[in-house]
Amino acid sequence: MKTSILSSLDALPYFTIEGVKQLFGNDSTAAGTIRTALYRWMKSGHVIQLKKGVYMTRRFYKLHRADADFSMAVSAILIPQSYVSLEFILQRNAVLTEVTYPISSITLKNTRVIENSLGTFTYHHIKDGLYRRFSISDFYGIPFAKASVAKALYDFLYLRSSIGSLRSSTYNLAEELRLNLEDFSKVEQNEFAKYVESSQGLKMEYILKNLRRTVWRP
Repeated sequence: MKTSILSSLDALPYFTIEGVKQLFGNDSTAAGTIRTALYRWMKSGHVIQLKKGVYMTRRFYKLHRADADFSMAVSAILIPQSYVSLEFILQRNAVLTEVTYPISSITLKNTRVIENSLGTFTYHHIKDGLYRRFSISDFYGIPFAKASVAKALYDFLYLRSSIGSLRSSTYNLAEELRLNLEDFSKVEQNEFAKYVESSQGLKMEYILKNLRRTVWRP
């Protein structure tokens, strides 16, 4: 396969077999020939497989891996109908600080984990009514969505199967989960409260009351 084609792919955040075929400009090029070339490129380290049928050149990865939005864009490439949230956003905003978390996202599709040489990408299912309140950004033509820190906190607490004794007057949720919430602004606190009120879930109401009693005092 022509090395010029590989150079052309270096400018793309990702590509597929069909995309390589289009670069050839020859419909007669066999898919098997392209797959063989891709296999050789991966073996030599020139190409990274993100998931089945989706690839990125090693050069694009090296040039952009330190970009702030790189991991979030890759997450969107893997599962387009998703938004980055949960631990990833909380850690970026210093709410979680103790360990390194995978790139975590919310989706309407099934919960799943995708692992490749770039890292671990987790996707958690949430019901339709809660799949909202995220912003859209662009990374080299790839649209990706991310939650605000307040929405990420809501998603994180909503999806936890076990929280603790929320009805206890001595239980401190933020302390138990080691959440740094003291720097949440009033705007962010009110945003979180709106999500709780709109979801009408008893568990989240107890969580909001606990946070207001222990860390978000007037």
